[in-house]
Amino acid sequence: MATLNEIARRMVSDRRGVLAADESIATMSSRLEGVGVAPTDENRRTYRELIVTTPDLADSISGIILADDTLRQKLSDGSTFPAALANMGILAGIKVDTGAKPLAGADGEKVTEGLDGLRDRVAEYVGLGATFAKWRAVITIGDGRPSERSIRANVHGLARYAGLCQEGGLVPIVEPEVLMDGGHTLARCQQVTRVVLRALFDELALMQVRLDGMVLKPNMVVAGKDCPKQPGVEEVAQTTVDTLRDVVPPEVPGIAFLSGGQSPELATRHLGAMQNCGPLPWELTYSFGRALVAPALETWRGDASRWQAAQRALSVRAVANAAAR
Repeated sequence: MATLNEIARRMVSDRRGVLAADESIATMSSRLEGVGVAPTDENRRTYRELIVTTPDLADSISGIILADDTLRQKLSDGSTFPAALANMGILAGIKVDTGAKPLAGADGEKVTEGLDGLRDRVAEYVGLGATFAKWRAVITIGDGRPSERSIRANVHGLARYAGLCQEGGLVPIVEPEVLMDGGHTLARCQQVTRVVLRALFDELALMQVRLDGMVLKPNMVVAGKDCPKQPGVEEVAQTTVDTLRDVVPPEVPGIAFLSGGQSPELATRHLGAMQNCGPLPWELTYSFGRALVAPALETWRGDASRWQAAQRALSVRAVANAAAR
């Protein structure tokens, strides 16, 4: 059986990245409706089958994060999603948090929930074929935000989740996302990202989480989407790498960035530019959702005759990101 370190390294090695296909039922239904597809269980299953059966996907994708319902569903040929992925040489992951909810006493801020019963759910997910997990925490920048309360609550949840996953045999993807919503500057995003990551690694140490058996999934350091001064690609890349050098221990095997609402092309360009920022102690890769699959969904639109065209659209984005590495 592969060790946590071996799985973590496989997730970030050989120019490959992780595809996030773990949208909740509500989110996935909304995206289907957005392209004119009825939000039924079968249409959600069919769309995700389109994604995971894309030819040669394993050349660019090391693992796919699934939602709970998808992990339990079957492809048209009767195989489960984890079994089908394993046959293709792709690791199956599972989203285990239950979403970000309003944090008591912290106006406009949220804390991610899902720790209750997590030990038992981890054991069940391992039995269903999962090898890694994901938990997303969200940090908001704004007037008086993020508060220390928000940062501490979220990194505590991430650390407890990571410890439970490792205890049960899953590699945790640890995702502290500083949101790009708002008009904040690049410098402000860097400041907040640095503070959040320092607090996170302090909490991970307290919970005795093995850093060599996890993957970090942070935001890139970017200006808020409403900021009038948007930095160039090279500036984002260098600022992001400088921030990570300050706070991420070298024991972490890899950093798999989220796209955070960036366009597919811009996220890829940022990732590519980071590879030129000097020797680094960890792999830099991608764990994109919309930035990988949005073109495929727009192409498919529920039309079976456009199945192969949609898969080609996904393949183009996956190959582009592997090339960027």
